[in-house]
Formats: sequence, C-alpha cells, structure tokens
Amino acid sequence: MTAATVLVVDDEPQIVRALRINLAARGYKVITAHDGAAALRAVADTKPDVVVLDLGLPDMDGNEVIAGLRGWTTVPIIVLSARSDSPDKVHALDAGADDYVTKPFGMDELLARLRAAVRRSTVSTSDDGEAVVRTDAFTIDLAAKKVERDGTEVHLTKTEWGVLELLVRNQGRLVSQRQLLRDVWGPSYENETHYLRVYLAQLRRKLEQEPSRPRHLLTEPGMGYRFDL
Repeated sequence: MTAATVLVVDDEPQIVRALRINLAARGYKVITAHDGAAALRAVADTKPDVVVLDLGLPDMDGNEVIAGLRGWTTVPIIVLSARSDSPDKVHALDAGADDYVTKPFGMDELLARLRAAVRRSTVSTSDDGEAVVRTDAFTIDLAAKKVERDGTEVHLTKTEWGVLELLVRNQGRLVSQRQLLRDVWGPSYENETHYLRVYLAQLRRKLEQEPSRPRHLLTEPGMGYRFDL
C-alpha cells in the first residue's frame, strides 16, 4: 500500500519538525509549507492525501486557505491551531475544514484523527476538480487565484474573483442570484441583484472574447448565472 502524503502547513519550525519526525516514523510521506500561498501551490502540485493546517499564517488567515482549497478539492483538512474559542472552530469548520485540534496537542490524538482522515480520503483524487481550468479564451488557476488571457495575467478585484470562483467551482450548474450575493457579499445583500449585473458585465469585458455574446459566463434570466467551458 502506498504511503499517505501529508502536507503540514505551519510557520513554527519546532511544530513542523515534530510533526515531520513523528509522521515519517509512522510511514507517512511529509511535505511542508510555511505560508498560505505555498500551501495552495503545494496542494495543486503534489495532491496530498491530508492537509494539517495552522490558522495563524504570516501571509493570510488559514480560513482563506481552506476556502481557496474548497474551491476545487475535497482533500481532508485538519486544522491545528492555538485558537481555542468556539467561534474560531465553527468558522474553520464552516469554511470547509474536516477536523480541528487545539494546540498544545497530544501526538497520539492527532495521529488518530489523521488516520481517520486518511480513511475518509478518496485515495484517488480523480473526482476532485482541477486546480487549473482552461477555456478557449482564458485560464483560471484556482490554487494561485489568478486568471490569464492570451498569456497575460488579468487583474481582478477581490469581489470579481469571488464571483468567478463561485461560478467556476459550480461549473455547468445554475448558481442562483441569492447564493452569489450571500456567498460573495454576505447575507444582508441577498436582494441587491443590480450588483450582479455590474460585476458580471465587468468580468465579461475582462475575459470573454465577445462580451456582448458570452460563451462562458452565462445568464439565466431571472434565475442566476452559470459557468460553462
């Protein structure tokens, strides 16, 4: 049986060293990342079986990493954090984490949770979405949060990216106006449908070859929007 691969994401060298030694001694293949950007790229490049993730990273909050991963992969994520308050745990689990272990932690408990995560893992990642989605007009890198058109990076605002990412990870499926507004802007914006008209028009101008006749960012009148390849 092939050894499971674990990505450890933490900026504390002593934690990384302890996990590497203990996991390697039990037959796991261990790779590491010290910030959120490196973690997103490592998952795309190495497709680990489990991610062990600290929330307090130097470049971004760990919940942003979880959200970024959940845009395209179902890899199990175990949060390993010094944040012990219930709201922090709820936030991480709602973002898409599978489990939450509070620092300081017992190695035996973490290993048990890790074994459970590996068992839940699909082993094969063939059902996961691809980190890179290509159309005839533009390319979306969900892990790096970048879009290119004709070989040149397209600058998107944070909100434009949020709309595009939600549509892409629901490829081929109708995403309702209410869901887009709730997930990108927040629950208090569910009736602000004019926001969507403005932002979809901006995205089409930036990405579609013929913005007035879009092929990929489609409108379902009165219902919502859909992304098609």
